[in-house]
Amino acid sequence: MKRVPVGEISGVFGLQGWVKVRSYTEPRENILRYSPWELEHRGQRWEVTVTAGRRHGPAVVAALAGIVTPEQAHALRGAKISIARSQLPPLPPGEFYWVDLIGLEVFDLNGRSLGRVVELMETGANDVLIVRGSEREILIPWLRDRVIRELDLDAGVMRVDWDPDY
Repeated sequence: MKRVPVGEISGVFGLQGWVKVRSYTEPRENILRYSPWELEHRGQRWEVTVTAGRRHGPAVVAALAGIVTPEQAHALRGAKISIARSQLPPLPPGEFYWVDLIGLEVFDLNGRSLGRVVELMETGANDVLIVRGSEREILIPWLRDRVIRELDLDAGVMRVDWDPDY
């Protein structure tokens, strides 16, 4: 089953075992819509049910089943949060989630492989693909039609109008 990273536990909130969460979802409180979460921490993986939560300033806070003390919550600090891909709502045809781009092989218009998408990042101007090739990483702006010319999720490939020397 494909897992989707959606956040990480960044600290403790209050005296009843709530955790602070750094959410990767947009808006950030959307992470609370998904339960159960799979936590990965110190080489262990397990599922936990979200019982309550809310946005709190720049973070999200959540109550997790079985976590009732600040000490238990503190032990989860640094845990990565993922969900099953099937928990995400279906999208209209032609739309996709960022996670669907991870692992795609990227080719330039001449058919030369530039590497695979390993990550995406938001910037002020536009989103950027981080493509890791055999020699180095390349940053490619996510500009549909201008730079990103073809996207075939089924085949696992993307074609771009990009010179790796930019």
